[in-house]
Amino acid sequence: MNRQEHLLIIMSEECSELAQDISKALRFGVHEQRDLPTNNLDRMQVEFNQLIAMRDMLWDEGICLRDDYDVRRKKRVKVEKYLKYSEECGTLTKE
Repeated sequence: MNRQEHLLIIMSEECSELAQDISKALRFGVHEQRDLPTNNLDRMQVEFNQLIAMRDMLWDEGICLRDDYDVRRKKRVKVEKYLKYSEECGTLTKE
């Protein structure tokens, strides 16, 4: 395995860890922390920043995962469209 492959595996692991923390925030609440020193929001923040660190390291290796405002803007529009549709279907509440 070369360095790029190793970094890609680490990035995949960071994605999984972020997904796990998001799931816990959905299950127990964003500010819940059980017997841990930090709450779910804090842990999500750490995992998100570790994911960004891996993106930066991959950038340094020549794998250009650049920040693209247009892609982000289009995604926001699409998500809002489907949030509205979910609300119309009765599967999204206004809380």
